[in-house]
Amino acid sequence: MKNVILISGIAFALFQSCTSAEKPALPYYGETEMVEIKQPDGTEKQELQYLPIPKFFLINQDSSSASRNDFMGKVTIVDFFFTECPSICPMLTSQMARLQKEFDKAGLKNKVQLLSISVKPASDTPGVLREYAQRLGADTDNWSFLTGSSEDIYPLAEKGFFLTAFPSDSAQGGVFHTDQVTLLDPEMKIRGYYEGTSTKAMDSLFSDAKYLISTHK
Repeated sequence: MKNVILISGIAFALFQSCTSAEKPALPYYGETEMVEIKQPDGTEKQELQYLPIPKFFLINQDSSSASRNDFMGKVTIVDFFFTECPSICPMLTSQMARLQKEFDKAGLKNKVQLLSISVKPASDTPGVLREYAQRLGADTDNWSFLTGSSEDIYPLAEKGFFLTAFPSDSAQGGVFHTDQVTLLDPEMKIRGYYEGTSTKAMDSLFSDAKYLISTHK
């Protein structure tokens, strides 16, 4: 049986922060399920486990396939955007670019990856994304710009990441979407949400990502 839990673990993390000088473990977010875990004595015990984000199959700025499994094993940072976005996307993308440089300076380039998923895939073709990445000066060795079909991307955002993304005639650019950036651990499980237009919030993301890197050897 699966459940959706978006705040479980936060109270424990806050308790830890009051009782320990060490950084508390980051909470988990998202769907859960009960699984049978075999104990050393041979008995089985039910345990609640968080699930990774759903499988996805998209294409990147170089027209190469990109799936969830391609990004397993590294800390991953995900935002939803589109290249023609006149409102929050320029700030969001600027913060993502700054974050990439900070990871590079810290010598963590090979430990982390950034994913920017277009919520206007009809116009954001691989070629458009490639030109956009070049204008940004993005290093696509660890920053992928992904597109695909709207039938795949909107459910991924809303049911996989629990974030908002949908076409809207009243939204600037024709798409209403979140400014939240998601932090995933190497198992592709959700470990945090951050306001992508806020330098302070993205600094917190940087710190939390480094923590995840240090605890997943």
